Order: sequence, then C-alpha cells, then structure tokens
Amino acid sequence: MLERAILDAALEQLSTVGWNGLTMEGVAAGAQTGKAAVYRRWSSKEDLVAAALEAGLPRIEGAPDFGSVREDLLFLCRRARDAMYSRPGFALRAVIHECDPAQVERFHGVIFEGVVEPTITLLRQVIARGMERGDVRSDAANGYVFDAVPAMMMYRSKMCASEWSDQDLEEMIDQLMLPLLRPSGT
Repeated sequence: MLERAILDAALEQLSTVGWNGLTMEGVAAGAQTGKAAVYRRWSSKEDLVAAALEAGLPRIEGAPDFGSVREDLLFLCRRARDAMYSRPGFALRAVIHECDPAQVERFHGVIFEGVVEPTITLLRQVIARGMERGDVRSDAANGYVFDAVPAMMMYRSKMCASEWSDQDLEEMIDQLMLPLLRPSGT
C-alpha cells in the first residue's frame, strides 16, 4: 500500500512539475511518508521513476477486430491518445523531454517495452488481419508502416502541440494510413 502511494506520488510529481522539479522529498510528502521510506525502496530518483512508469503505464490489451482496418486503427489511436494524456503519459513525456541523453538511456527499456513494443505488436496484428481480408497490400507489414502512427502522434504532439481530437485521428487514418496500406488498384 505504501509502495503504491509512493509510485503514485512520483507519477503525480512528474506530470505536474516534471523531471527537473521532481524530488524524493516531494514524492515522500505526496505519499504522506518520510524520505527514508522512499530511499529504502529506491536508491535513486531514476530507479523510482522507472518503477513508477513501469507500474503506471496504461496497457492496451489485445488488437481490436471490428472487421475494418480503418476502425481498428482508429480504436488503437484513440487508446494511444488516451494513454498519452493520462497522468503516466504526461510523466513519461516529462522524462523524455527533460532528461539528458544519459538519463533517457536509463529509461529506454521502460519506454520500449511499455509503450513502443506493445503498440507495434497491436499495429502488426491489425495490419495482418487486413492483409488476410484483402484490405491491405501484401507488402505493408514493415517497420516504416508500423512506425508511421506512433511517429505522427509523437511528432504532432511535441512539435505542433496537437492534442489529437477524434477528427485529427480520423484525418490521419484516412489521409495517411489508408492510402499507405491500400492495395494497388483499389
């Protein structure tokens, strides 16, 4: 129970004051405990944040199957958007944007295993199903295609301050992904 309170306090601190503003003292205060209780469990800020991200990142369970690549992609994009704007999502973005390269390296595994790999796995499943139905061209299952949605969402979120409305997601799917995936001649 105390451990969960500490992890929640770390996510809260990250999402409100960012990486640079997060302190072990602030986390302890947020968890209504002493700093020693935090240090007994995690010896550094990096270890605490890695544990908080691992515990708090939302999981997208299973690829949707609505019988339409468009609807499946929209569902995944909505879930990814909701995760990006959750408290753990804000915390993760604070880590990515504020840490120096050596610190970010410490979180690479958490980010890859908790966010990137599951998203690509689900995209792969949606695209494979579309290929089986004949809705997706046979050579579409490649790294560039799998990277397109996460890359666009990260780029537009970071560089354009886009919050990804449903309409924005629909336009990305309709104007980028469907033409990219469509078999030739259709």
